[in-house]
Amino acid sequence: MNYAICNETFQDWPFEKAFAYARECGYTGIEIAPFTIAHDAREISAEQRATVRQQIADADLTCVGLHWLLAKTEGYYLTTPDEAVRKRTGEYLAELARLCRDLDGSIMVLGSPLQRNLLPGVSHDEAMGYAAEVVKSAMPVLEDCGVTLALEPLGPGEGDFLNTAELGIELAKMVDSPNCRLHLDVKAMSTESKPIADVIRDSRDWIAHFHANDPNLLGPGMGEVEFDPIFTALREIGYDGWVSVEVFDYSPGAEKICTESLRYMREVEARLA
Repeated sequence: MNYAICNETFQDWPFEKAFAYARECGYTGIEIAPFTIAHDAREISAEQRATVRQQIADADLTCVGLHWLLAKTEGYYLTTPDEAVRKRTGEYLAELARLCRDLDGSIMVLGSPLQRNLLPGVSHDEAMGYAAEVVKSAMPVLEDCGVTLALEPLGPGEGDFLNTAELGIELAKMVDSPNCRLHLDVKAMSTESKPIADVIRDSRDWIAHFHANDPNLLGPGMGEVEFDPIFTALREIGYDGWVSVEVFDYSPGAEKICTESLRYMREVEARLA
């Protein structure tokens, strides 16, 4: 497995310290939330992009790419009937693709539930059409940058749009680009009606990226979800991408989250060897 961790895990740590600690723990990849650099990607200068890229390289890490794409932004929405807002959102996704490329990343995880939940009077089918339009408009830039947009299904506790992997695949088919695929997240998959391992197997042809976490908002092995069947399924389908630790409860501290998550995943991997 290729293990990475999301950089917002480190909260207010300077990037140099966070990246160095992640590598010291044994991670080889780092995933960046754009808002940890600036709330608007268009305000991140070429010099800033080069500096962060070098900081990642100096820590001997690979930049996986970006997630939390629309978090802490204003004026963007994926499923709105407002054509002007959809146009702006597509243009912003294109700018994020340039940022991802400039950081030497190759994956963008599109979750951001607060910018995609169903608006009054908009059906899920209509929202799928609006979302497909927005993503399609950004795809030429993503393709030119060599960046893959990974659509992230999320559980009903986080929103009411794109709640299953099957719907994520359906949306990817509507976009119809090799650079638009699927992202899977353990916490989100735990809300589906079928076992997580089956979701993985059924999505085998579409998975571009994977987040390891637990429904309790902590890291893998820090809750009740057993990862043995999950890693078994990933092996069965030949998944060779990143497994990134993404948590939402930072209270244990970055050190504990980093070390315990990676220790547990390596133990699972060793059991399956």
